[in-house]
Amino acid sequence: QVQLVESGGGLVQPGGSLRLSCAASGSIFSITDMGWYRQAPGKQRELVAVIRSGGRLTYADSVKGRFTISRDNAKNTVYLQMNSLKPEDTAVYYCNAEVQITKGTIPEDYWGQGTQVTVSS
Repeated sequence: QVQLVESGGGLVQPGGSLRLSCAASGSIFSITDMGWYRQAPGKQRELVAVIRSGGRLTYADSVKGRFTISRDNAKNTVYLQMNSLKPEDTAVYYCNAEVQITKGTIPEDYWGQGTQVTVSS
């Protein structure tokens, strides 16, 4: 069993910053991709940023230049630094990780419970 626990969400004014964290724990042999997705009310869940095991980064166009994803492999933790936040960034943010539970198995997708980010004055 693998658990992803997110923290760092909250209410912030436009132009402000927040840092999200997501720690993976449980039966983990290795983690390949780790990333953040978000879902606003009435909208589909969308990719925000992904960091691959080799370090390659992918960002949604809407957050490029404002958000930075990073990871600490020793802690199985991924971070999302969000700067210059806008009201349209308001959403529930979900952590995702592709986890290999034992050597030789296919990595499986795991999700956190989500953390609310609200950008409003």
